[in-house]
Amino acid sequence: MRRADRLFQIVQLIRGRRLTTADYLAQRLEVSMRTVYRDIAALAQQGVPIEGEAGVGYRMRAGFDLPPLMFSKQEAQALVATVRMAESRLDAALARQAENALSKILAVLPLDARAAAESLALYAPLPALDPATSAHLTALREATEARRKLKMGYLDLGGVKSERIVRPLACLFWGPVWTLSAWCELRDDFRSFRVDRIETLLALDETFRDEPGKTLADMNRQREAHEAGGA
Repeated sequence: MRRADRLFQIVQLIRGRRLTTADYLAQRLEVSMRTVYRDIAALAQQGVPIEGEAGVGYRMRAGFDLPPLMFSKQEAQALVATVRMAESRLDAALARQAENALSKILAVLPLDARAAAESLALYAPLPALDPATSAHLTALREATEARRKLKMGYLDLGGVKSERIVRPLACLFWGPVWTLSAWCELRDDFRSFRVDRIETLLALDETFRDEPGKTLADMNRQREAHEAGGA
């Protein structure tokens, strides 16, 4: 690894943790502790606001940021592959933002990295989401972020229709199918709903806050306990 790349990695690693030890950095970068100390000193001399000391740990002063301009060819290719695979599976609004973000990154890459990324022979030509599912996915994502309850008309796999008031917790992608994980007020329990089987959807003015026993973490723990009990 070039020293410039290593210095960049040190900054990124320190930014991502509350306190980062020199030993941790040495292990991640596969260099000696002495090299880490020299690199930290060099960054400090260049004005990077790293606080801390040897033997204790380092942290980045709040407000410091670096643009992600030092992607390798392989990293740039990974970004392109990720966006191509995601675009047909995301709702239209989020797919556009993913493409916009990728364009901004590619625009500032060195020419060789950009050429390698744009010429990547890896595609994901699956059919895009149908318009209704795409629109519902957008509404579900926005309601989840805003913590707004939803009124939903749903048709289950058995052909039974129902109307639910739910607290949206997360949208999950399972290959060809998106599902909504939610707290269902009708069943007073967690439920998963296929997005492509939602017939009507209305975001209510009523918002919700996390309550013990009704959060996504609680739903995950319940699922894990059920899977462990069935093993």
